[in-house]
Amino acid sequence: MKLETLVVSDNQKVQNLVISKIRELINYKNLEPGDKLPSERMLSEKFEVSRGMVREAIQKLEFYGLLKSKPQSGTFVANIGVIAMNGMIDDILRLGDQDFKSLVETRILLELKTVRLAATRRTDEDLALMKSALNAFSEKVRNGEDAVQEDLLFHLAIAKASGNNTMNTFMLMITPEIITNFETYHVCDKGLAEKGIDEHQAIYDAIEQQNPQLAKEKMKAHFSVLYQYCYSV
Repeated sequence: MKLETLVVSDNQKVQNLVISKIRELINYKNLEPGDKLPSERMLSEKFEVSRGMVREAIQKLEFYGLLKSKPQSGTFVANIGVIAMNGMIDDILRLGDQDFKSLVETRILLELKTVRLAATRRTDEDLALMKSALNAFSEKVRNGEDAVQEDLLFHLAIAKASGNNTMNTFMLMITPEIITNFETYHVCDKGLAEKGIDEHQAIYDAIEQQNPQLAKEKMKAHFSVLYQYCYSV
């Protein structure tokens, strides 16, 4: 059975398996810093997973500085020793087992910073992206539809507007896990969705006005339920 046929909730396990297999490949072939990995297509066929899953695993290893992708050239082993690389990959795989509450807590801390940066650095293009996500969220809520993904797309637009690629990348990394588990853990009562429209609008307005302190305050108010979830005894 191909690994990509597993349910979405198992994506993290598949990604970790791909990362482990990439490590095995590096060790087995004694690849050194600067050596090139096989193409995504070849790795996909070898590991029997989708190219998208291989790409996500490579991006994660690249984020932590273990691989380096060069446009039109491929993916290469970064300038780090084998022992250090194996130790770091062990740490990365352990990070993948974080509980959902830890992910949400990380998201709160990250977004309080990104929203301030977004209010300072946002462009008209950023505002248009945020507005589009806000409208999509509002429409689904008012139609009684599940709007979890639209909610998170609004927040990802804020991360992009922050102008900090590292924060943006980190948000992209933790978002899929939050989407997968959001309803499972009942973090946000559906009755609060209508209130979420007003809260999103308030955040948008503060960013549009380029008021970082107000933007942070509105984001913190928006996360009041999540604060209770993360920090309740």
